[in-house]
Amino acid sequence: MTQTAEQKPLAGKVALVTGASRGIGAATARALAAKGSHVVLTARKVKDLEGVEDDIHDLGGTSTIAPLDLTDGESIARLAQAIAERWEKLDMLVICAAQMPTLTPVTQIDGKQFNQALTLNVLSTQALLAHFDALLKRADTGRIIGLTSSVGTEPRPFWGAYGASKAAFENLLESHGKEIERISEMRVAILDPGATRTDMRARAYPGEDPDSVKPPEVVGERIAQILVEDFPNLHRERVETPR
Repeated sequence: MTQTAEQKPLAGKVALVTGASRGIGAATARALAAKGSHVVLTARKVKDLEGVEDDIHDLGGTSTIAPLDLTDGESIARLAQAIAERWEKLDMLVICAAQMPTLTPVTQIDGKQFNQALTLNVLSTQALLAHFDALLKRADTGRIIGLTSSVGTEPRPFWGAYGASKAAFENLLESHGKEIERISEMRVAILDPGATRTDMRARAYPGEDPDSVKPPEVVGERIAQILVEDFPNLHRERVETPR
């Protein structure tokens, strides 16, 4: 049976999802592919990416895996060039990849872990925006969604390192959104997934019952939904647990 435009509203669109090997990134990739988008999957672990790609293909979707380390700016540049050569545009950029340092008092933050988090959560974000800006502007409706955390705007004890990186992450995205809103049709959104059943959540709350928080599929479906429905520039929202 041929699927209709209503069933595949993102047909013909190309999406890049970072952190797509597991958790919210993987769920988002599956949800976008189910709505017709061709999804470029990025993360470091090839085997995990291949598993997500298999899921997408089993559902009748299409995807391409692009294993890379986002902390390597040259890798991001090469990926942008590859996407430009194959599709000449990028319709959607969903930034899910993030690193959370060990929760600790500010005075005891491990410098190496903090540097790694800042590199992935902040510097890599700037590199993604820089290298994919032209491709997003070539699309009819270039869209960027960045996943944040409430600690980026609401500081919490022991979360200082991660919160600081997410505050900087949000600042970059909002600044970029304001810079491009009058010169292009691009739009930027910042989404807080809220409490979600991920490996990062399990590390932060080791005693929590995983079934007490929503699965990543809820967030992935919401991301796909707002990309289908579209959103105003600098849109912000928090994904609440379904009742």
